[in-house]
Amino acid sequence: MFYIITFTSLLIGSFLNVCIYRIPRGKSISYPPSHCPKCDTRLKPLDLIPVISYIFYRGKCRYCGEKISLQYPLIEILTAIIYILLFLKYGLTITFIKYATLSSLLLVISVIDYQHKIIPDKLNIFGLITGFIFISLYNFKIGLINGTIGLLIGGGLFLLIAVLTKGAMGGGDIKLMAVIGLWMGWKYIILISLLSFVFGAIISLLLLLFKIKDRKDYIPFGPFIALATFVTILYGSEIIQYYMIRY
Repeated sequence: MFYIITFTSLLIGSFLNVCIYRIPRGKSISYPPSHCPKCDTRLKPLDLIPVISYIFYRGKCRYCGEKISLQYPLIEILTAIIYILLFLKYGLTITFIKYATLSSLLLVISVIDYQHKIIPDKLNIFGLITGFIFISLYNFKIGLINGTIGLLIGGGLFLLIAVLTKGAMGGGDIKLMAVIGLWMGWKYIILISLLSFVFGAIISLLLLLFKIKDRKDYIPFGPFIALATFVTILYGSEIIQYYMIRY
């Protein structure tokens, strides 16, 4: 089962690359089939084997020789790592599928936000719809109440921050936090909010220290939200329990 999860997640990672490239450009994720963006040649199955094709063709299109971004194998590998960690934590359960879906969505959002400084509404809408679907698979009434409170807290908190800071927090971040609140519930969305600012402060400081960014550069907040959510998915219960015992 471990190998099936690994292989499947690599294929999903390949699909996520399609989403990352096409969605911010307003293109369909299903048509046309995968092709080289430089020479427009339709790619064959051998060209689309996750990671292996990139290594075998030395990171180049075999038809025109154009370099292929390292992002493609990295996203595939990162997706596999995420899925494996979730599988080790939750096993092959509905909870695993739920968090794998959310993590995949957040990975796409993170890369798009980092590259284009936007979080497309269609991704937040997808997250909202799938969130309600997964709520319906559990105790619907309790899940709906918990998710609705989480949605209001997540979106409301970041809306308040945006108002107080006069736009330091973008509309996409506000909507994303509302969506995550629906998925994770009120208790975890509070933890995610706190962790996102901690990760944001630490990583932003490192980017400034290593001169990758300067003070004038805009640093998207979506990736920090995604990282905080994934940490909470894996260790949220332990973090909250530790805090309650200690304090």
